[in-house]
Amino acid sequence: MREIVLDTETTGLDPQGGDRIVEIGCVELVNHVASGNTYQCYINPERDMPEGAFRVHGLSTKFLADKPYFKDIADDFLSFLSEDRLVIHNSAFDLGFLNAEFDRMGRPALPLARAIDTVALARRKYPGAPANLDALCRRFEIDNSERTKHGALLDAELLAEVYLELIGGCQPGLVLRASQAKPAGAGDDTPGQGAKAPRPHAPSSEEKAAHAAFIATLDDPIWNS
Repeated sequence: MREIVLDTETTGLDPQGGDRIVEIGCVELVNHVASGNTYQCYINPERDMPEGAFRVHGLSTKFLADKPYFKDIADDFLSFLSEDRLVIHNSAFDLGFLNAEFDRMGRPALPLARAIDTVALARRKYPGAPANLDALCRRFEIDNSERTKHGALLDAELLAEVYLELIGGCQPGLVLRASQAKPAGAGDDTPGQGAKAPRPHAPSSEEKAAHAAFIATLDDPIWNS
């Protein structure tokens, strides 16, 4: 299963009022594990950079002047996304900006239903608690000390970690091998040929109590469905 964690930086908050995208950052997850494959680009917004937006991400009009226009990177960007699921923090915001860019090009919009909104996930899991990225990093003890300013790729990398915690904090890619090669000189362990009797491994009363206490902390476990 392939998912793309996506973030954008912009000139402001209103794509219909003239604000544009200035950076896109994406992180690829395969079976809920970061593959190391990423996508990042800066974009010339074809307009000035408001001071308020500059204070957020530090991308100036001068820095962006020689960067490609959105129309020049659109095909490569869509190729990276392919048809896979998107993971976005406040998906309506980022998709609103992306779809405004696609609309200018006469290209189809990315459907909102394609995205998992991690803000909605966080609010369902922790009602009433802050759901911004910094607050979630603190909750899950994810190091965000490098986030002195917003950056699309860094934020996508942090969001990937937050997303995995929100869906359970597990690593589905971790598997146990059914068998391992025997070391040189190992004897035959066929039953009846000197194999040892199974070691007793029933849980102790303390282990049972600890397990029950852990189960009680799970939110809406699948066996209650």
